[in-house]
Amino acid sequence: MKKLLAFLCICMQLVPLWGQAVSRISNGVKVEAGTVCVELECFSPSIIRVKKYPSGKIPEKHSLSVVKRPENVKYKLQEKDNRITLITSELSVSLDIAKDQVCFTDKDGKVLLAEKPSSVGFTPFDDAGMSTYKVRQSFRLDADEAIYGLGQHQQGRMNQRNQTMVMRQVNMEIYIPLIHSVKGYALFWDNYSATTFTDNEQGMTFESEVGDLCDYYFVYGGGADGVVAGLRDLTGQAPMFPLWSFGFNQSRERYVSQDELVGVVKKYRDLQIPLDGIVQDWRYWGEDHADWNAIEFRNPLFPNPKKMLDEVHSLNAHAMISVWPSFGPATNPYKDFERHNKLMSHETFPQNSGVKVYDAYDPVARDIYWKHLNEQMFSIGMDSWWLDATEPEHNPIKEEDYDYQTYLGSFRKVRNAFPLVSVGGVYDHQRTVASDKRVFILTRSAFAGQQRYGAQSWSGDVVAAWDVLRNQISAALNFSLSGIPYWNSDIGGFYTANHFPGGVKNPAYQELYVRWMQFSVFTGMMRSHGTNTPREIFQFGNRGDWAFDAQEKMINLRYRLLPYIYSASWDVTSKGGSLMRALFSDFPTDKKVLDLGDEYMFGKSILVAPVTSTSRSRSLYLPEGTRWIDFWTGEMQDGGREITRNAPIDIIPLYVKVGSIIPVGPSVQYATEKPWNNLQIRIYPGADGEFILYEDEGDNYNYEKGKYTTIRMTWNDRKKQFTIYPCEGGYDGMLQERNFRITLVDGQDGLGLDNESQTVNVVYKGKKLNIKLL
Repeated sequence: MKKLLAFLCICMQLVPLWGQAVSRISNGVKVEAGTVCVELECFSPSIIRVKKYPSGKIPEKHSLSVVKRPENVKYKLQEKDNRITLITSELSVSLDIAKDQVCFTDKDGKVLLAEKPSSVGFTPFDDAGMSTYKVRQSFRLDADEAIYGLGQHQQGRMNQRNQTMVMRQVNMEIYIPLIHSVKGYALFWDNYSATTFTDNEQGMTFESEVGDLCDYYFVYGGGADGVVAGLRDLTGQAPMFPLWSFGFNQSRERYVSQDELVGVVKKYRDLQIPLDGIVQDWRYWGEDHADWNAIEFRNPLFPNPKKMLDEVHSLNAHAMISVWPSFGPATNPYKDFERHNKLMSHETFPQNSGVKVYDAYDPVARDIYWKHLNEQMFSIGMDSWWLDATEPEHNPIKEEDYDYQTYLGSFRKVRNAFPLVSVGGVYDHQRTVASDKRVFILTRSAFAGQQRYGAQSWSGDVVAAWDVLRNQISAALNFSLSGIPYWNSDIGGFYTANHFPGGVKNPAYQELYVRWMQFSVFTGMMRSHGTNTPREIFQFGNRGDWAFDAQEKMINLRYRLLPYIYSASWDVTSKGGSLMRALFSDFPTDKKVLDLGDEYMFGKSILVAPVTSTSRSRSLYLPEGTRWIDFWTGEMQDGGREITRNAPIDIIPLYVKVGSIIPVGPSVQYATEKPWNNLQIRIYPGADGEFILYEDEGDNYNYEKGKYTTIRMTWNDRKKQFTIYPCEGGYDGMLQERNFRITLVDGQDGLGLDNESQTVNVVYKGKKLNIKLL
């Protein structure tokens, strides 16, 4: 009792310090320093929230991105030399009161990040009649400090230093006010209004149009994986996608009838080309703009949508439907939203057609949105959602449109978070009505925390061009480093007409398309889509034609790698991992990879170097600290040097890190056609290695209840011993016995996936096995 009373006295104590007021608050400290009040709050030993606001005005704020609640963190407070220091087991955070400067250091005293002195700014601002501020804060970065993140951008930058960026969501640009430093920390600026990011010789600054306070989170991870895991801890974990979604998905703008859509699936089956998803783009609702996005099959060429979906399912495929957040005035959703006063004021695409966006910030509006999705689509068997234009699209933009009062304040105040709340509404509602079908959402925009909603983004309506293809790589990696693990792009680029007249019949376009498809094998979703020309594989010719054969090879490669990809996805869900990995994530001491934005790791074993030109060779860098084995030939290469790899049209340069263990699945026509009871296990010798094979029921949420299995595998390189550990976990229908074909990749032969010249076959029944490989 005495200890409790003493603690309460400390918590309530106001300590005068140099004319200031310092008080302990829950999980931190509050300092009233002149005209500004500063709060430092521990969310964990490695996550600190910093709030600053004008004294006497304590703002209330519920974060849209942050879902973590502060932990009961053990910390110490020190007061010395006009400085308050909060110390956890991982960090020290100090506030120099005279300079109004917060500084973050690690437990060894190394400075990680510091604010510029007296650089917080609150400029009074009238936001549609509400008195608030334009807010800013500046920071000091090391001169050679590389930073990443900020969302997804198309300028081809990897390192995001030395630029100015006006962050307002638009097609092809996803703005997330978050930087990820090579020093092992992230800073998330928790503001949803348009924000200008600036980095120059004077410092790095976030300046937002609207804010009642300066509010940011400092996340320390020690390295890229730790940072990303911390961001997930802060903003939400990524659930598992259905296994089928990692297969090949076909789309175009657009299938004009249900017969055409089903016919495409049948054609793939007839050709024995693997396929798991078919996508219906717009105008299934009809051609009149007044019917825009009716979320109904009003188009007479879709007379029986349930039959269409039943036929797709009977062919062992899945369907995705395009839905927008905007509605034409003749649609039932529009009328429903209007009746409840839930339509925003501005018009959007198509221009001058009366189409308006719903107020996704309002829970009632999200209920209405889902009601129509559920009644018209989900109830008849639709498998997944393509939530297009979630920026949302704004055409034309007028400043007064931002005055519109959403459920959470002016549109100006919450503009950039629209995709987060709109996508989140669909996820939350589907989870309440079904547990046997995982939510799978494809969306054009995103904001911090969106990974928790079963969504992955694509890069928007990009143009078919070689430089655009190259820029997709750094765009994807920076997006991943912003904390959102799944990303993809339209294979071949959305627009083709200006660059490649003739489309699929143009050999120049065929080459670009094949190279883009090779890249897409190693992204979150392998998805063909675009306008101006159809994209199905049979549009490119027949077997024996190079463009056809190269695509078939890549689609089959994707399916053979599904055990590796799905296990990597479990690492994303269970450990806050990343699928597309910037090279510095795995090789932080190699200075040459810090600004390398055209190659990456896919999972923790495979280095991917996409071909992004018409050349038949590719220069690439193999990071130091390990050796590398050519995926296609088995040839060993030393790291720490640049090499040139021949790249004929059917080859994408791939290198596997020594010590890797890669499971290879069967040849299939769809992801779940065959159980994984006969897997090839490829061992890449040269270092010790470990892999965890993950399996579950594929398309429900039983894994959240512990219904899944993991099988740990290790390779001892010195002893040449491969060990398979006892199977952990279980679920209904799990395999009780399987055959593992263990292949040692030693560079002696050509090593395509079917080469098993040095293979040991073992029967695994869930018990530990030790296998000696000579």
